[in-house]
Parts: sequence; C-alpha cells; structure tokens
Amino acid sequence: MKQLMLGNKALARGLYEAGCAVVSSYPGTPSTEVTEEIAKYDDIYCEWAPNEKVAMEVAFGACLAGKRSFCGMKHVGLNVAADPLYTCSYTGVNGGMVICVADDPGMHSSQNEQDSRHHARAAKVPILEPADSNEAYLFAKKAFEISEEYDTPVIVRMVTRVAHSQSIVEPGERMEPPVKPYEKNIPKYVMMPGNAIKRHPFVEERTRKLIALAETEEINKTEMGDTSLGIITSSTSYQYAREVFGDKVSILKLGMTYPLPEKKILDFAAAVDKLVIIEELDPIIENHCKALGLEVSGKDILPLEGEFSQNLIAQKLGMELSPVKSLEEAMPGRPPVMCAGCPHRGLFYTLSKLKCTVLGDIGCYTLGAVAPLNAMEMTLCMGASISSLHGFNKALGEESEGKTVAVIGDSTFMHSGMTGLANVAYNGSNSTVIILDNSITGMTGHQQNPTTGYNIKGDPAGKINLEELCRALGFSRVTVVDPYDLAACEQVIKAELAAEEPSVIISRRPCALLKYVKHSAPLKCDPEKCVGCKSCMRLGCPAISMKDGKAVVDATLCVGCGVCKQLCRLDALN
Repeated sequence: MKQLMLGNKALARGLYEAGCAVVSSYPGTPSTEVTEEIAKYDDIYCEWAPNEKVAMEVAFGACLAGKRSFCGMKHVGLNVAADPLYTCSYTGVNGGMVICVADDPGMHSSQNEQDSRHHARAAKVPILEPADSNEAYLFAKKAFEISEEYDTPVIVRMVTRVAHSQSIVEPGERMEPPVKPYEKNIPKYVMMPGNAIKRHPFVEERTRKLIALAETEEINKTEMGDTSLGIITSSTSYQYAREVFGDKVSILKLGMTYPLPEKKILDFAAAVDKLVIIEELDPIIENHCKALGLEVSGKDILPLEGEFSQNLIAQKLGMELSPVKSLEEAMPGRPPVMCAGCPHRGLFYTLSKLKCTVLGDIGCYTLGAVAPLNAMEMTLCMGASISSLHGFNKALGEESEGKTVAVIGDSTFMHSGMTGLANVAYNGSNSTVIILDNSITGMTGHQQNPTTGYNIKGDPAGKINLEELCRALGFSRVTVVDPYDLAACEQVIKAELAAEEPSVIISRRPCALLKYVKHSAPLKCDPEKCVGCKSCMRLGCPAISMKDGKAVVDATLCVGCGVCKQLCRLDALN
C-alpha cells in the first residue's frame, strides 16, 4: 500500500528491499534517521560505529565478503571517511556497497555548508541525488545495481529538505540477492603502489562506462514543455523549479550528478532558447555545461550559499513572488538553548566564572558558546578541541596552561578525541581536558555509543570505561565530577589547572531528557525572598524568567536540578 514516508525512511526501505545485509553508520543530522529506520529490520545487521571512517571500513569489509552493505553519515562525516572512500574507488567491490551522505544547505545543524558532490568527483565514484521520498526509495535499489554492475561504491546524496520531507512511496517486498563468493584477489584488493597503479586505469575506464550509462539511464530524464526556457537541475531544486514554473518550461532533471552525461545535455541545450542551471551550493552542473561549450546562466543570478526556495528562484528568474511568507518571516526568532536541567550548564557556568579560555567541540554542548554563558571560544570539527588545546598550550606555555581547557562530549571523544588525547600525553603539554559525559549521543537524538553499554537496538553491548581508557592513554590525573555540584566543579577545575601535568576531568551526569532519568520536584521562587538580583538568570536556564522584577520558575520545564539554587544567596529558590 502507498504510504507517506520521510525521505530518510524511504531510503531505508529501499535498502531493505534491495537485500542490504550489513549497515554501519555514525549519527549526524540530517542523515541519522536512515540508520535508525534500517535498525528496525531484523533481517539486517545494523550498528553505530565510533566514527564515519570506521563505518565505511565495516561496510567495505561486508561487501568484500560478498553481501550488500551500507554506511550513512552527514556531509562533514564524509570528510572523516574520505580515506577509505578514495581507495575503495580503486579496489571496487564484491557485493554492492552504498554510501549515504546527507548535505545541509543552510547549515541548520552543521559547522559548514560543503557540497559532497566534490567528493564523488574527486574519488571518481557515481553519486545519485533523489528529489523526493519515492526517488530515495528507488535510488537506493538502483545504487546497489550500479555498484555491482560497475564494480564501484555508490554515493546517494540526500539534502536536509529531501531527508526530512515526506512524500508518497509504495513499498514492495525484500529480495535476497545471492551472496557473491569471496575470492582471494591480491591485485584487486591490496592497494600497495604496484597494484594501485594498475587499478587507476580501471577507474578511468569505469568512469567512461558510467558516462555512457548517464546518457541512457532513466534517472536522468528530460521533461519537455515550452522551449523558450530550459532548466537543468537536480535534487530539491527540481521541486522548487517545478513549483515555480509548472509545465511552462523544459527541464532536464539529473538523478546522477557524477559522472554527468554529455550528449544528453547538449541535445537538451539545442532544443531550448535559453539555458539556466538551478543547483544549491557549488556550480558542479554549471561548470560541466560550460566545459561542454554551452552558454548558461546559473551562479551569476543564483547564490552560492544557503538553501534555495520557491520565492528565491522566482525572484532571481524574474517571476512574480508568492504572497505567502517564508517560515523565517512568519515565525518569531527563537535562539537555541541548552535544555532545563542540562548537565553541561553547571560546568560551563563554572568555566565562565573562572574566566577560562574554553576550546570546544561538536555536540549540543556547543551551545555553551551562546549568551549568557559565553563560555566557549572555538569549535572546529569532531575531536579538534583536544588537539587544538595541545597546540594552544605549546604555543603559549605557562601563559595559557593555567586557564585554558578543552571540552568534548563522550560520543565525540570516542569518535575522534582519543588520538588527540594520546598526543597530549605523548608530546607532553600541560593541558586539562574535560569530557562531558552525558551517557548518550545527545545532539542527534539519543543514539548509543561505545561508552553507554548498549547497541543500536538497545541490547547490552561492550562498554568502554572512560576513566580506565584515559589512564591507559597516559594520564595519571583523572577526576570525575558531578556538574550539578557547582562547588565541586570549581574545586576540581582549579586543582587540575594548577597541576603541572596533563589531566582529564570527566563531568558525568546523564542527559536530562533520557527516559530513565528520575527528576526531582520543580523548584519554586519565594517572591518574598527574591530581590530580583538575576543571579539565577546567569545560567541561561529556559525554566527561569523574570516577571515584575522577581524570578519565576516554570514548573512545566524545571527538573529540580538545583543548580540555580546554589546561586541564590537569599535562599529564594526551593
């Protein structure tokens, strides 16, 4: 039966029906739901890996064994997995191997706005771009077919609006492809220089075959209308173009954006009077068309940055704007904030109070950078807090060692913080690293990680002991503190910054949103005792506000953590 499906769920359904057997991913918005949905199928082995590089290597191992495999990640995760990607392009596959990368135009939840099509071009692997949920479902199946026929990993590129929108899908039944026997083949799979040199010509010949496929493959389709304007587009931009122009223009919709067809584009261009390329982010299609000698409009009228919309395309192409306001115009601003009872709040308050320089990392704790805490001064990429702290202290020495820390979440630490911590111990900087252990991967929606003791299905799994791990990496000073206890936090941070050797502080308390966490009764503010000093407001807790010069606690939000109570000198909060 037809169903309304989220794009990510539809992709997962397509992978399931295609006979995918092994899945390994790392969560990252907007890709996370693909793997969460696949995990609901008992026919498929599914896991969260410590990072995207590991996930891709697991998927490669499974395809090497002869079964269809998948790994999923967001765009910055593909940077982490680039090392195996570029080389498994040379080795090719045995069973099919599909990689989902979800880009985030508009940076709704990301630190940059990169275009993953560059990775496909550079690695010389095909990339498919669905424009809605049904295409996500169909392209997942097609990706496995292409992977096995052309001996290549295949990328399926989602974007936020396709991943998180819904459209109609008619699911079918799962097929069980035969397992391809693994055969020892050293020239194909051992990528030392002598063998890799011989595999490069294979990659180039494969690309030529894939270009021929792009000329005839139905996922690159021409929709002819009025020929005064022709549009070449892909992904969600196709939907915007159709909504703006309807059937009044001709469109070449590209479902495979690497490698791109040549004759199909030239034939389309010859059939229209004017050619416009509509694509979000970088001019990948546009540059290809210009290399073919075509005169096109694209980034000369459309922006390089941000998401597109129907109104933006209409405006830039001289059409009448819709009277409907955009979401940004219609809704009041609401800055992001850490949840009431967030265990990171007390720790960040203490760091701010002590005027520490805080080098941060990727997670919901990145919100420690915003007002009123203003406690974080740098965020670069997963794991960079620790490595950057080491470099910062090596550069400044005693000038920074006693007042600078790195903060990193437990999942992020497992992702790529361990090597940075090993570097601190090995190359000996007097650095203090704070691991914010909230017992879950919080930012992407409560996924398990190697420190939680549970796997993707919630079953008991191997659990890494952070204290023992840090000691094994070379740290003798490892301290655990409860971030709800402000006095203890201050004492421990002062002591570790004063120590003349590397140290680790583990700030440990489960995320306040975890279902098993039992909260205390919400606090109340006694208006007779409150003098409106706003000391409690310095925490930035959304449960506390001011009304008529007095603090007010929202009982529907407050979890009774008691951190604000520790700041009230007049005992007005109880």
